[in-house]
Amino acid sequence: MIINSRRDFIKTSAVGAGVMLASNFWVDKLIAGSAPAAGKDFIQQRFGLSPDEIQKTLAMALSRGADFAELYFEYRISNSIGMEEDIIRSTSEGITLGVGIRVLKNKITGYGYTNDLTMESLIRTALSAAAIAREAKHSDIISFMTRTPNHQVYELKNPLTEAKLNDKIQLVRDGYEIAKNYDSKIKKVSASLADEIQYIAIANSEGLLEYDVRPQARLNVSVTAEDKGVRNTGSSNAGGRVGIDFYKNIRTPKDIAKKAAEEALILITAKNAPPGTMPVVLSKDESGVMIHEAVGHPLEADANWKKTSIMHDKMGQMVSNPIVTIYDDATIPNLRGSLNIDDEGTPTENAMLIEKGKLVGFLNDRLGAKILGHKMNGHARRESYMSPPIPRMNNTVLEKGDSDPAEIIKSVEKGFYAVSYQGGQVSGTGKFTFSVNLGYMIENGKLTYPLKNATLIGTNIEILKEISMVGNDMGFFLGTCGKDGQSVPVTCGTPTMKISKMTVGGVA
Repeated sequence: MIINSRRDFIKTSAVGAGVMLASNFWVDKLIAGSAPAAGKDFIQQRFGLSPDEIQKTLAMALSRGADFAELYFEYRISNSIGMEEDIIRSTSEGITLGVGIRVLKNKITGYGYTNDLTMESLIRTALSAAAIAREAKHSDIISFMTRTPNHQVYELKNPLTEAKLNDKIQLVRDGYEIAKNYDSKIKKVSASLADEIQYIAIANSEGLLEYDVRPQARLNVSVTAEDKGVRNTGSSNAGGRVGIDFYKNIRTPKDIAKKAAEEALILITAKNAPPGTMPVVLSKDESGVMIHEAVGHPLEADANWKKTSIMHDKMGQMVSNPIVTIYDDATIPNLRGSLNIDDEGTPTENAMLIEKGKLVGFLNDRLGAKILGHKMNGHARRESYMSPPIPRMNNTVLEKGDSDPAEIIKSVEKGFYAVSYQGGQVSGTGKFTFSVNLGYMIENGKLTYPLKNATLIGTNIEILKEISMVGNDMGFFLGTCGKDGQSVPVTCGTPTMKISKMTVGGVA
């Protein structure tokens, strides 16, 4: 067997064709619609496995000399509804069920997974993952200590997965109809709702036995407007680890639809952005994506112990203007990226990254913390039981400053104001590009006319040092982050901020 790097070694073992190949216990429970609730005996209730069977599986995972072994159990119910052309185009419900088995030996990871929760399959998967080690080893019986999360950051009252289908369809219809009827220039609308509830449990060779129940929801409306042959699209969404009450009392379908429609209508009147180097003001809300891409990814532990990040040798150094403080806090209630525990079972916390301009921390998983000599801070995440955990962001936030947002705009004689984005990317060198969907020209301290077709270009170290004003407001952006082939839900937060000098790519 070839021994590969931690990121590249994923061994598939006994992957079945679907949940109906799992144990008879689970077939019976799913058909009956009576999957048991969380509690002290969570793994046995949810997955039909006793502590003795878990201990035996971990012993097999350690049997070839590994340093550490872990079982990650997952049961997830996912739903989606989509509407376009005045009809409900799609509805779906999916069930994910399985276990991932991870083995660590020095810097190497072995990983196997299966959705056949029989002891035969579990042992076969454990031995496949254990193959990265090369010496026989007898493991003592592991004594488990059951732990429950020490905080609760989800809204578990009235989860969407338990709502009636008609009630969820009505949310989608409301958003669709309000957007469609907002203005005669609106030619196309789509609306969708995705929700899920995920039950996870973690058992490892250090005796940890822990579980979590995680809701997630997102309602999205996309609107295309046209006038005199010019077409443009705006979109808006809202959600997080919330239930159906969120869409009744906090962000209604009307709110979401109105924002999407307004952006689409503004864009059909927008001019092409002028290119050049100029002051740039980033609005709150969606501008959090820049903090996520340009700052968050370079501060994930694996990019630093592998020395592929521009930040790997800058710990303790000033990397930005002293007015800048950036942290990643997975404990903010109900946000899309929030977690009670990470996907290794470590309690989540507010991890300080840049404090008053100084680099003070990375986002650590177990392996990264060990190699770097840091403590784990609850930032190991995985897309599903089929993926090994890697260090990831949760809710990455630029801390509020002292400046009034209006004063920030007033301070710019001529520049660019960025409102919404189509996407962005960053390389290991810190170079980034962001495509702006909607912006405005700033002239003589005022927003004048809307702009489109703009790209923001720079390097994170340069831009961090060019941040000259930070607002006293705050907005959050819901996203899905991709890394190493895995996608996870995240949130980015930022106040209004001014970058004194930045390259804007536009149309000459």
